[in-house]
Amino acid sequence: MTRGTNPSTPALSEAARHLAIPTGIVSTGFGKVRTITGRLGIRFDRWQEGIGRLMLAKRADGTYAAGVGGVVMSICRQTGKTFTVGNNVVVLCLTQPGMKVIWTAHRTRTSSETFKSMTALVQRPGLARHCRAVRRANGQEEIGFVNGSRILFGAREQGFGRGFDAVDMIIFDEAQILSEKALDDMIPTANAARNPLIVFMGTPPRPVDPGEVFSQKREQALKGEDDMVYIEFSADRDADTTDRGQWAKANPSYPSRTKPAAMLRMLKNLGEDSFRREALGIWDEQASMRAIDQTSWDESTVDSRLPGGWVAIGVDMPPDRSSLAIGACMAYPDGSAHIELARFRDSRRAGTRWAVDWIADRWPRLQAVVIDAQSPATVLVPELKQRGVNVTLTSATMMGQAVGRFQDMLRDHTLRHLKGQTPLDMAVAGATIRNIGHEGAYGWNKLGSDVDISPLVAVTLALHGAMTNPRRDTRTQRMIRLP
Repeated sequence: MTRGTNPSTPALSEAARHLAIPTGIVSTGFGKVRTITGRLGIRFDRWQEGIGRLMLAKRADGTYAAGVGGVVMSICRQTGKTFTVGNNVVVLCLTQPGMKVIWTAHRTRTSSETFKSMTALVQRPGLARHCRAVRRANGQEEIGFVNGSRILFGAREQGFGRGFDAVDMIIFDEAQILSEKALDDMIPTANAARNPLIVFMGTPPRPVDPGEVFSQKREQALKGEDDMVYIEFSADRDADTTDRGQWAKANPSYPSRTKPAAMLRMLKNLGEDSFRREALGIWDEQASMRAIDQTSWDESTVDSRLPGGWVAIGVDMPPDRSSLAIGACMAYPDGSAHIELARFRDSRRAGTRWAVDWIADRWPRLQAVVIDAQSPATVLVPELKQRGVNVTLTSATMMGQAVGRFQDMLRDHTLRHLKGQTPLDMAVAGATIRNIGHEGAYGWNKLGSDVDISPLVAVTLALHGAMTNPRRDTRTQRMIRLP
């Protein structure tokens, strides 16, 4: 067994669910990394050594085999990716004078934590004398080496990464939150380097994350595109989140480096969807394709509502009853409609009585009040009826029709929505769909996203009420906006 390698751990080919290896590999720069880290007493697991071999794999002309498509890793939290990649980066800096590395995360906190970990690494006995300076500046940290090599750390949310040139290596941490714009800003910084290498590493993106770049990289790898390395660790798609065997499938560091307590801590503090993505590495195939086309949604934005129609409202709450959303819709004689979020409050603090009062006060001017029969918001129905409000409860079939109408009208440019309503915009970005019945209908999937989609459900119900309810008041109606 190679010195410095833990023989009891799985090989990369055994641990990874998906592994894409570029063609034409004749050598790797990892041998030098393994030799130097071994002298320092740093011990890799076998799968970590496999990552190093592929990351630094080279073709016959000496260029990196993944120099075009990059090294892409879908890797769970608490796996040890900073240790694995960081040791390789440090040795490259030690052995290649003047090397410039940018290590960027989306969040400032993540960037700062990585900087602390890397600082501890270079200050180990045997390495500290090669480190010239550690610079701690707000929003931008740097480790400088005696030979002129540098590792710069910063957060993309703070605009870090633009303006550099001749960068030898770029590491996109939190690649699940990497936008096309951030990529466009930073990739040109490597164009002047002789043999650049770009590394993308992250967890499966949430529906609301700008995860197109990371998702496209995965799709390209699974289709067999060459010139890139792709490594994915994940549990089975139908995994039980409490199954420790699935923890081991997803995280090759479990239970040796990642202890059971760390996994239990994540299980307790992360939601079900978040744990599946971040701790088990499971990609949500539905979430990779948004239910609502973002371009169509953006194009339907208006600054204000046109008068001249009739108004209905919809009410919804998420399964955990943490919020209450009231959506409003004004429908027009020409068949078009305008939707907006009228009220959205934290029901754990504000309760629900305010909503009953709000709706009852406006009932004489409304065409319909609609609540889905399966929604926790049905708790309002008895009080609303006592106040004289006639509530329409939608069945599964009606909900399928409502979602279909929403999609059709958005596609046909007959549905408009008010600009700048962040809760509604986030719900639209995070929406996925679920099948209803056996006839091909579908509805918004409340359990398929980390995002509260009750604002979207509420305006969908309001649209349904405005377009289908026969009770119409043709006088100009008032639409109540968010404060």
